[in-house]
Amino acid sequence: MAAITTAVAAGIGAAAQVAGGIAGANAAGKAARRAGSEKDRLGRQLEELEKSRQDVINPYENVSSLDGMISDTSGNLNNPMANLGVATQAAEFQAEQADISLANTLDTLQASGASAGGATALAQAAIASKKGISASIEQQEKSNADKAAQGEQNLQAMKQQEAVRVQGARMGEAQRMQNVDVAGKEFMYQETEARETAKMNRVAGQQAGAKQAEIQARQDKSAAIGGAISGIGNIATSLIPSVPGKT
Repeated sequence: MAAITTAVAAGIGAAAQVAGGIAGANAAGKAARRAGSEKDRLGRQLEELEKSRQDVINPYENVSSLDGMISDTSGNLNNPMANLGVATQAAEFQAEQADISLANTLDTLQASGASAGGATALAQAAIASKKGISASIEQQEKSNADKAAQGEQNLQAMKQQEAVRVQGARMGEAQRMQNVDVAGKEFMYQETEARETAKMNRVAGQQAGAKQAEIQARQDKSAAIGGAISGIGNIATSLIPSVPGKT
């Protein structure tokens, strides 16, 4: 009787083990399928993320410059000595005074009955006086010409300096604009790349977790099936009649 009771108890335990194994296998199978579906979904998401990644850019494309904002002011320069006039008013006044003085002296000679030689001497004196005035005017013209030439030389030097300054400013501005544009594009590209890479890494990590969960669930299912099979074996063992031992 005790043997029968023991066998029944063993059978009940084995049946419970089989039921638990079947239930565990079913639960583990469902978990494995869920993990597998999640793994596949994350795989497709990762593939889409890789396809939608930004293209590699050329940060030097479409570089523009603001050099048009810089103006060449050399055209505003001029030579203030280019059009100097000859100051002839004083010389003309001296010539008029000399003529008046000679005329008065000639009238005096005529009134006093002086000889023709005196008149000739006066005429020669007048000619000499006018020659001196002419020489003074010529000297002033020469001085003005020299000043005009010096002024033109200074003007050309100033224009050259201005042209060099403008050229340097344009080149500097163009370089600055290129650097700013390139730096901006590189910044945007790097920031976008960092975000996209971080997102792909996160999805890849989730996919790896889902894969590991699937593997674990399949292992649990195998273990549960093994437990159920072991339970079935125990049931069979419990149903075999006990053979009394020989004394």
